[in-house]
Amino acid sequence: MNWIILIIAGLFEVAFASCLGKAKATTGTEMYYWYIGFFISLTVSMLLLMKATETLPLGTAYAVWTGIGAVGTVLVGILVFKEPAAFWRLFFLTTLVGSIIGLKAVSH
Repeated sequence: MNWIILIIAGLFEVAFASCLGKAKATTGTEMYYWYIGFFISLTVSMLLLMKATETLPLGTAYAVWTGIGAVGTVLVGILVFKEPAAFWRLFFLTTLVGSIIGLKAVSH
């Protein structure tokens, strides 16, 4: 169950990074809504990470959490913010996913 909580925490990390990116791209009232989304997502992500680390090894949980956030944020950047999807960027993203799966596989 804590692995599911950790995955959800990682998705909220993607959400807070994405909200931050959208807040940068907007002005006025809309910008404040994105910042509110950022703070809510940040809070939920941290609380879920704290819950997951009650039973999962801290180093593994943190690495998986940041990995999910990094991979998700890059994908959102490519799909939403029209960032480049160059070969080497996707190659290293794939190696990061492989590392996350490896950490999960060797954790107790």
